Amino acid sequence: MSGLGAAVAAAVFLVDRVHKWVMLGPVGIGVNDVIPVTPFFDLMLVWNRGVSYGLFQQDSAGGRAILVGINIVAAVVLWIWLARAQSRLTAVSLGLVIGGALGNGLDRVIYGAVADFFHLHAFGYSWYVFNLADVAIVAGVIGLLYESFRDSHKSAPKPD
Repeated sequence: MSGLGAAVAAAVFLVDRVHKWVMLGPVGIGVNDVIPVTPFFDLMLVWNRGVSYGLFQQDSAGGRAILVGINIVAAVVLWIWLARAQSRLTAVSLGLVIGGALGNGLDRVIYGAVADFFHLHAFGYSWYVFNLADVAIVAGVIGLLYESFRDSHKSAPKPD
């Protein structure tokens, strides 16, 4: 299963890198640019210097180095888990998380922050700005949670 997870991780990483290259290069989106796509979805550039949802913003080189280090440790731990994966869902889910983490991690190394582009909003509410790597990470976590609950339900003792 680790080959499947590695392929998914590589695909997510590649798609994320290409998308970010297109947005920052040919599209040329800037920090103050907003490209409306639908009444509830815009493309815009936000540099996330923190972790998920922009928490723990780091403007110093030391703070960014810590976030990169945490990213590397997480990827290594997830690769070890992937090497032991017994199901396709676990392998795919871990591949999604690893690929997304590596994509965002490389942003931190190259730019000092993660490039986010997708902004959802409706009825006066605004969701945080995110990217394809974030979508992959969330999908992977959902897959892992689903499998965890499914497996715990299967192994739960049946009442007499």
